[in-house]
Order: sequence, then C-alpha cells, then structure tokens
Amino acid sequence: MKIRVLVVDDSAFMRKVISDMIGSDPSCEVVDVARNGEEAIEKIKMHSPDVVTMDIEMPKMDGLTALKTIMETNPLPIIMLSSLTKKGADETLKALDLGAFDFITKPSSLVKVSTPEMKEELLQKIKFASRTKVSKPTISVRPKPFVSSAPQRQSVGTKAEGSPKFKKLIAIGTSTGGPRALQEVVPYIPKDIDAGIVIVQHMPPGFTKSLAERLDSMSQIKVKEAEDGDVIVAGCAYLAPGDAHIKVYKQAGHFMIKLDHGERVSGHKPSVDAMMYSIADLRDQNVVGVIMTGMGADGADGLKRVKENKGYVIAQDEESCVVFGMPKSTIKLGVVDKVVSLSNITNEIMKAMEV
Repeated sequence: MKIRVLVVDDSAFMRKVISDMIGSDPSCEVVDVARNGEEAIEKIKMHSPDVVTMDIEMPKMDGLTALKTIMETNPLPIIMLSSLTKKGADETLKALDLGAFDFITKPSSLVKVSTPEMKEELLQKIKFASRTKVSKPTISVRPKPFVSSAPQRQSVGTKAEGSPKFKKLIAIGTSTGGPRALQEVVPYIPKDIDAGIVIVQHMPPGFTKSLAERLDSMSQIKVKEAEDGDVIVAGCAYLAPGDAHIKVYKQAGHFMIKLDHGERVSGHKPSVDAMMYSIADLRDQNVVGVIMTGMGADGADGLKRVKENKGYVIAQDEESCVVFGMPKSTIKLGVVDKVVSLSNITNEIMKAMEV
C-alpha cells in the first residue's frame, strides 16, 4: 500500500514541486492538491489521506486555521511548510503546538527549490508521519512537583543571574516532536535548580532562537540560544543554534560553551551526539543525560559514553513520544537508567539531582 498524500499550497509552482518530489518515491503517491485551508478540509473528507503537507501562509483560510480545524475534527499527520523568517519560525512553533507532526522549510529562492536534501527530508518525514498515530491535542495532567529533601540553594534574584559553580550538568537531546515536548519539561524546572542545562533540538537556523524565546517566556529558569564563549550558570538553559554543534568544555573550573560550525555529526547539525561526546570527554560524573522524542539514533552513542563515565541517563517512553526513534536506540544500548513518560521527565531530573 502506498502512502497517500494531500499537498496543500496556494502556489501552483510549489504544488507541482512538492508533488513531483513525493511522486518520485515508489512508496508514496499524491492523491490530490488543494490551494487553501478550506479546500484542504474538503479534500481530506473526500480522500482520507495518510499524510498532508500544508503551507502556512495561504489566502481564504491559512494553514494554521486549517490545521486547528483538522486536528479538532479529523486528526491526521500534517507536515507544515514554513518560510525562513522570524514570522515563519513563530508560526511554525504555533503549528507544532496545535498538533502538526513536523515541518520543513521552504527554500529562500526558486533556485534552491527541489534540492536533493529537501526531497530526502520531505520523504523521510512523510514516511515517519504515516506510521504515527495522531490524536486530538490534549492538555496534559501534570504530576505533583518534585519536592527535594535536601537544603535548597538560595533562589537567584532574576532569571539572568546564576552561579557558574553548580552540582549537576543536565544535557537534553530531542528532535521530531521536541518543541512541544520541551514545553512539558523545561517550564517545570525550578529556578533555583543547582544545575546548568544544555539542549539540542534538531531545527534550522532562526527557528532555535524563536524556540528559546518561547521557552524562556514560559519558564522559571532562563532559556537562551547558546553563544560561543557562554559561561554555563545554574538555573539557565542553553539551546544549540540551528547551524552549529554545542560543545561543552572546562576553563578555570567553569563549564563553557563552544559552537562548532563543522561537519554534521550522526547526520545532524546541531547533533545530540556531538554535545554528549564533548560532555563525556570532560569525565565529570555529575551529568544527567536526557533523550526525548525524535527520528533516528542521534544521541545514543553519545549517551553511551556519558554512561560509561558514570552519568545518569533518562529516556522518554514510547507512549508519550511522537517518534520513538532516539529514545529506542539509546535504550537498546543498555545505557538508560530510567524510562519515563514525558510528564515525569522533570521530576526524574530532580530526583537525579539528589544522587
């Protein structure tokens, strides 16, 4: 059975380009196209596609409005097409909140349309999306917050303040489904946590800044897009920018951030493995590694090294993952200390702080 795809875009040119990419794979077929959200909703009723590709900016009914309606009435995997702009990044994060499976970026010029990389990314995401069970977005029920029995570090005055000396280094890696998943973890970390935090989320340049700002606005801790030379301080999370690996090193007893613009690692830049390798090389035992929803295996080998250096490893469980690829690959290596649901990851991190 072929994967049946509906292509939604107001541009006839883009409808043709996307359709040709999908049609080039023998396991996929385009069942129809639509010019706006209204048409998309009607054609979903007609064809019951397995996957939809949806442009965000369209006349009559835009992609976000259509997505919201579809997820409330007839949920199915939707891959958004986003422009490489600040507005496009913000709208994409809204789409992921509303239940979109994932997104790909539209090329910045017609010359770059239909590149082999774009085609490979689109087809890979369509195939993963077709195997994903989609349901209506729900508001999660949080467990009771973890209460430490240990004396609390004095609360920092503002989110921007914090000590460069701390008890633990927390490293989080995620991909498909990650932006929504991070919103279920980071905002629940207490501002006086005695730890520095580094995060890799697979995303293009520009999108990571919007994600960092969004997480920061929701969180007790400070969240920022990492910059080269940042000194990691307690109560602050540093998100790898979309075009660089985030690496951690020690200088004068402090943990520092180096941004590496070199080759992809494990197929990605930023790469979870690249971050974890650098942390494992520090041979510091006070590390908590967390692997969350995402395609593939990025992070598994890096966390194996972290575990070999007596770090503590947490993985998200299959039921709460959008895609169980990265956690599954890590669990298979036998290096995970605890497998927990998304809503319990923050509590598990806080428990690991006591170890």
